[in-house]
Parts: sequence; structure tokens; C-alpha cells
Amino acid sequence: MSGDHKTLIKGSPSQYVKLNVGGTLFYTTIGTLTKSDNMLRTMFSGRMEVLTDSEGWILIDRCGKHFGTILNYLRDGTVALPDTFREIMELLAEAKYFLIEELTDSCQQALSKKEREAEPICRVPLITSHKEEQLLIMSTSKPVVKLLINRHNNKYSYTSTSDDNLLKNIELFDKLSLRFSGRVLFIKDVIGSNEICCWSFFGHGKKCAEVCCTSIVYATDKKHTKVEFPEARIYEETLGILLYESRNGPDQDLIQATSSRGAVGGLSCTSDEEEERSGLARLRSNKQNNQS
Repeated sequence: MSGDHKTLIKGSPSQYVKLNVGGTLFYTTIGTLTKSDNMLRTMFSGRMEVLTDSEGWILIDRCGKHFGTILNYLRDGTVALPDTFREIMELLAEAKYFLIEELTDSCQQALSKKEREAEPICRVPLITSHKEEQLLIMSTSKPVVKLLINRHNNKYSYTSTSDDNLLKNIELFDKLSLRFSGRVLFIKDVIGSNEICCWSFFGHGKKCAEVCCTSIVYATDKKHTKVEFPEARIYEETLGILLYESRNGPDQDLIQATSSRGAVGGLSCTSDEEEERSGLARLRSNKQNNQS
């Protein structure tokens, strides 16, 4: 632009300068701009020419949206970062451009924290083929619980309680997947066998147990599908599959002792931790009884 020229800026730390950053105007001291080792310190140390207009404004070809945050950081050594992921990314770009290492590190740490917060607590794969199922089961070091939901393939009518029990099975699956997500891989299957609702439990790549929740009943000479909700047995099998967390596998005597499990009473009246302790206590008790 006409009247723009390059000049060296050098003065005392208390001297004020006028900055035009991408059309946004700022007024600050040379002391603030040269307070720490960064590009601005180089620009205003008298060793580097800067572009000024006819009115004495120093022109910096950057977006001025976050330059006020840059100045506040130089003044105080700390600054409140923006709330949104996008604005932190924008501030990070400016901090990198002006070579402000400490602010760059703070932005990167804030971004990493937001990424962790955005991560789902629990991921449940939805398999679409038998090959996908095998790859998932064989590639994980965790025990696996699979729920097959295949209602759309059913050719029979349902009993009056079937839909309600099917929903209860799905709700229990969601509850267990949230509780044990760090220890067990939960997967859903919507294309599997002819069964409508079936739980499968895998340890070290092999099926250890299965709970089929569907059966055929006859009423008025017609076939009807019955969906059950054996909550206690499903819960016990889930506890049992935790024995396969170890790479060495569970103790064979313990497997034998838990092959036939009793019902779990009072699940709704106890906390999750109490349920697990109670279930594991029963496993040990069964083992001791079998040994005696």
C-alpha cells in the first residue's frame, strides 16, 4: 500500500507501539513484546525490519482474532485458553507461528485432554459377517461376550411377553458392556443364526458357554416364539468369563466347579461391586464343595 515502508523498531521497554494484526488494532509496550524468547522479541529488538504504514501502525500479516490472547500470555505468563476444540487449534497455530513454546505446549495439552474426554467410554462393534466375528474374537486378548439379536428373521409369532424380554436382554447387555468395558470385549450380532436372542461367551478365542433365550412353543396348533430373560444365568456367565482375563487361563478345577451355577438373588438390591463380590464368593464356594 502507498506509504508503507520498512523500519527498525528499537526503544525502551516502556515505549508503546501500535500494532495492526490482520486489520485488528492493538496497543502495547516493547517490554511486553520482548519479554520472552520468541519471534516478537526478534521483531522488536531493533535487529529486524518491520512493515509500518503512513500512520505509524506496525503491520503484522496474521489473523488478529487470538492476538490479544497472545499479548496477555506475554504479559502474565499464563492465560485462560478458549473453550472449544476449534479455537484452541486456532490459538495453537498462532503460538507456533510466533514461536511461543510454553503457550504451544499448553494448547497441545488442552487438545489432548479434550480428545480423551471425547473418547467413548465403551465401544461395541456391530458385526456384519462370520469372518468379522472371528477376526474380532481372535485378535483381542480380552474375554468376549456376544449378543445375537435376530428378530427380523423370525417367521413365527411371539408370545405376549417376548418383546418385553427381548428388550430386557438388550438393556442387560448395555449395562454389562458399560460396567466391564475395560475387561471384556462386547460385540453385537444381527445377522447370525436362526435364533432370535442368544448370548455367547468366549475365552482365549474359544466358546466357553452359551445362553439361548429363545424357544418354540405351541398354542392352538400354531408355533410361537418365546423369548426368555434368564438374567441370573447371563450375569453368572459374564462373571465366569472374567476368569479368562489371564493369558495363562483359569484353573481347571475352578472351571469345573462353576460349570453349573445357581441363581443370583437380589441383584436389584445390591451395588455392582457387591454383585461381583457375591458372585465370585459363590464360585469359590462351589469349588470347595466339589473338592470335598
